[in-house]
Amino acid sequence: MTSTGLRTPTATLATFGRLPDGREVPTILLTNAHGLSVRLIAYGAAVQSIMLPDRAGRMADVVLGYATVGEYLAKPQYFGATVGRFANRIARGRFTIDGQEYRTPVNDGGNALHGGAVGFDKVLWAVAELRSDPAASVTMRYISRDGDQGYPGTMAVDAIYRLDDENRLSIEYRASTDRSTIVNITNHTYWNLAGEGSPAGAMGHLVTIPGESFLPTDAGAIPTGEFRPVQGTPFDFRTPRVISERVRDAGDQQLVFGRGYDHNWVIRREVTPDLHLMARLHDPSTGRGFELASNQPGLQFYSGNFLDGSSHGKTDRIYRGGDAIVLEPQIFPDTPNQPAFGSAVLHAAETYRNIIVYQFTVDGSLRSGG
Repeated sequence: MTSTGLRTPTATLATFGRLPDGREVPTILLTNAHGLSVRLIAYGAAVQSIMLPDRAGRMADVVLGYATVGEYLAKPQYFGATVGRFANRIARGRFTIDGQEYRTPVNDGGNALHGGAVGFDKVLWAVAELRSDPAASVTMRYISRDGDQGYPGTMAVDAIYRLDDENRLSIEYRASTDRSTIVNITNHTYWNLAGEGSPAGAMGHLVTIPGESFLPTDAGAIPTGEFRPVQGTPFDFRTPRVISERVRDAGDQQLVFGRGYDHNWVIRREVTPDLHLMARLHDPSTGRGFELASNQPGLQFYSGNFLDGSSHGKTDRIYRGGDAIVLEPQIFPDTPNQPAFGSAVLHAAETYRNIIVYQFTVDGSLRSGG
């Protein structure tokens, strides 16, 4: 990843399109001195494109997404989206705070997924700040009102994206509330480091996850409450493993339930003050990769099992099962109903933070030249 020495970080604003009610959907392009770029859209505070070089310097878009606002509306797939108020699943869409039960709409069988029927991925965020120094960055903001999708409290949420000259993309989610509520916000980017829509898909990627245990689920993808050791299972990614090697292991009931990987790895038992390694992803065919760090305890690894060929991406390529994967730092799924998982409650006067950092690499090199 070399620099010409002529570029500086830039953040530029343009129009991606309009919603049916006439509201404009801004798009933000972040670039750095080495030619890396990240395109975001304010609908869903989502990653729409990331351009990375391979070992020969060839650039390619490595994330799934659509070309128009209409496609994001017509067939939501969480492509690159900010998901919340509560990412992942809540059993039966029910949770209790201080003895009072609340309900959020179920939209995944009998459970709530990614905040309910109209989560953060399906709303228009405001562009609050744009900066080009010292890194290219944008802050997008959304106010989720008391009772939104059944959640108590009015919540103010910031999604801050930064691209720096060390080839790091960081996403910081911050939230505050005027009343006790639950929160779990993360990013749902689909990655294919061989290139978006590449026929090779993502199943040939190498994944490393430094988790000693994972959370097995029932048939509805709700954790059973067990912390199961990865040792001796297809869930052991403590050393780099090719995804395709075991993703279709019909002898493992967990892989049958998920139709592949759709589980949470236990990296820590609680949110930490500092960042720690969550995963590494590497594509041997191109050399592209990244190290993923966060302050969160859990990592959801989803192997794109439900991409069914019915979505046409931004270059009109069809997205099929296994064409991309998702790695989501977060607290554990269904934490509000699982005492052993800790607490998901955010109180008034507290600040929620999920910090996610991608250090992009080429053949494992963390530093660019030039």
